[in-house]
Amino acid sequence: MNELLALAADLQRRGEPFALATVVRCEPPTSAKPGAKALVRADGTVSGWVGGACAEPVVVREALAAIEDGRPRLIGLIGEGARGPGRTAGTVEYPMTCHSGGTLEIYVEPCLPHPMLILVGHGPVIEALATFARAAEYSVLTLGAEEAAAALDRPGVARHASVVVATHADSDEDALQRILATDAGYVSLVASRRRAAGIVERLREAGVPLERLARLKAPAGLDIGAVSPNEIAVSILAEIIQHRRTAKPSLAMETPAAQTAIDPICGMSVDVAAAEHRSETAAGLVYFCCRSCKVTFDRQAARA
Repeated sequence: MNELLALAADLQRRGEPFALATVVRCEPPTSAKPGAKALVRADGTVSGWVGGACAEPVVVREALAAIEDGRPRLIGLIGEGARGPGRTAGTVEYPMTCHSGGTLEIYVEPCLPHPMLILVGHGPVIEALATFARAAEYSVLTLGAEEAAAALDRPGVARHASVVVATHADSDEDALQRILATDAGYVSLVASRRRAAGIVERLREAGVPLERLARLKAPAGLDIGAVSPNEIAVSILAEIIQHRRTAKPSLAMETPAAQTAIDPICGMSVDVAAAEHRSETAAGLVYFCCRSCKVTFDRQAARA
């Protein structure tokens, strides 16, 4: 337990996202008991233990989804003979029939670093935005365009980062070209509508792909009739928060079936890459969550 909590503290210090899974309830027989914990990193690496081959793939899948959307969840691994669907409102339920009927309820909580806001430029709006964003628990960096692009190139940073450009000079275009070449989740330009339209047109003429330009919010901020620098900064921060809270999951998270298979014996979701138990059939490879399911399948196939 102490080692797991020390690892969690170290990851938090380094700004690395992870999810903590904790068994909160069980119905025997189960090997994992209430209080058992596992830490799942963004690459799917697991430290700790909350159950065997039937439980771990489901926990990892839900933990990665929690890291992606930032929302905790309660998952139920329901054994044979347990009560059916609707046990607890809000519980994500999965069958678990690999063993003799036990049930686990596991709370999965994402632990994410503060969202990053990169400011490229200067002026009263940028100063106010930095103040308000820090109050909203954003990690704020004021960088040049080249440094900002380099920061966004670090693994796992760009898509969750927001960038606001306000150089108030011809360098706006150069800065935007660099930033739009990254996968930054939100990019905006502080400028009047007329000036923003001219910059967008010049970026198009410079060959910036249309799908990249479509990501640019120009001028920055929600249309709330803002006039003063503080009001404009509020409108921009509101737009950043709106984007962060409503952004759709990445394609990789929307298509988990590409990396998983269904165990034909128990119905569990199995990580194909990590599956230790598999059988070759005329229709292709079949994957199992544990040795017991593989043995059952092979016996049934031999009798067919």
